[in-house]
Amino acid sequence: MKVILMVALLIMGGPALMEEDVAPLKLALLKYNGGDWYSNPTALPNLARFCNRQLGTNFDADYATVEVGSVDIFNYPFIHMTGHGNVLFTDFEAENLRNYLLGGGFLHIDDNYGMDPYIRIAMKEVFPELEFVELPFDHPIYKQTYTFKKGLPKVHEHDQKPPQGYGLLWEGELICFYSFESDLGDGWEDQDVHNDPPETRQKALQMGANLVSFAFTRS
Repeated sequence: MKVILMVALLIMGGPALMEEDVAPLKLALLKYNGGDWYSNPTALPNLARFCNRQLGTNFDADYATVEVGSVDIFNYPFIHMTGHGNVLFTDFEAENLRNYLLGGGFLHIDDNYGMDPYIRIAMKEVFPELEFVELPFDHPIYKQTYTFKKGLPKVHEHDQKPPQGYGLLWEGELICFYSFESDLGDGWEDQDVHNDPPETRQKALQMGANLVSFAFTRS
């Protein structure tokens, strides 16, 4: 089993552990140059709490912030990335992120609107040999604890485009999931931030739980 994913055995896929048996694990937010990586500050805490309630995980609601080029990135099996605009990686950062993903880490990129052209260029620096591919609706990521027969839920409308879920596949394995025209992170935020309907927020959190479940149960 890949090194980063060994920690997943502590919280997923086996007998439930009492809280005192293992220190809480943290979800992580990726800090990068160029854009507002800090968007949606209440998103990950709410996703962590939802997963703890619905999946039996033991996440600390106080998420970690990790820089692309930091060695700390390897401490977090699930990293969330968001923003509205430019994304800039140095050569060292691109190599570090590549090593993280090939070592068993999982990256969720959530376009908060306007990020799309920049993230595609940036991820080409990480994996020049790979292209984002749209995942079919029967992909396992849509059939974890919650089933999404039509793929990603729509949280916010921007350009009258359908929500799309893209992936980077390494030797057939999904290592990076990119949610486009969906705004999952907005749906994870506190209700009074965007005033989304409860059912919309619920679907966003359920899809987020699927992402976490998928990332932590890969072999």
